Amino acid sequence: MIKKVLILGGSSDIGLELAKNFTDKKHYELHLHYNFNSKILKLFKHKCNFIKADLSDSNYQKILKKFDNNYDILINLTGYISNQSFENFKVKEFYKTINANSLVPLLIIRNSLNNMKKKNFGRIINTSSIGVKFGGGKKTFLYSLSKYLNEFMPNYIRSLSNKNILYNCLRIGVVNTKFHKKIKNKDLTKRINLIPIKRMAKIKEITDLIFYLINKNNFINNDVINISGGE
Repeated sequence: MIKKVLILGGSSDIGLELAKNFTDKKHYELHLHYNFNSKILKLFKHKCNFIKADLSDSNYQKILKKFDNNYDILINLTGYISNQSFENFKVKEFYKTINANSLVPLLIIRNSLNNMKKKNFGRIINTSSIGVKFGGGKKTFLYSLSKYLNEFMPNYIRSLSNKNILYNCLRIGVVNTKFHKKIKNKDLTKRINLIPIKRMAKIKEITDLIFYLINKNNFINNDVINISGGE
């Protein structure tokens, strides 16, 4: 059976690496979401379907029309970030961050559950951030808050375990990606020293775990899994 895969945030460094795992396998139909980074069009030409959408847009109903309701595998890697602290965050940015990182992905997940139940198969990977553990950074309060929402496991999805629908969330630490350049005045050297293993995660270490949970896992379910070098 061909499994229909959607990667939200498919143009991120992690998304691009993960996509390679699926384009090499004939039994997957890959759908990649992106917003600004159009280089994925060249990298995966003729190998997948592309969905361009700004998930931070307040018109979420219009956004949802761009996505199908029959995905078998859903992976949320969205990473909308605005450099605002708790003391000074703007309400407009609050809604944009929540929409992009949490609300729209959750609605897409909800809309695909009936399809998963019919097929007796579904794999859902949501993503959180190690910043949740520390209440967010000075400039990443909104981002961490949105990721904290992703750790909430809806009881209804828990009840679908007997339909072979498994839902897990990864709490991801500092990864060697371009993402950190979006955060103003971030001292990566100082940040890395806080990690017991004393280095950032490699992109492939994250994608290997995601692909395992999608392709090999049949028992890990409703868990928040830390991959953060011991933080």
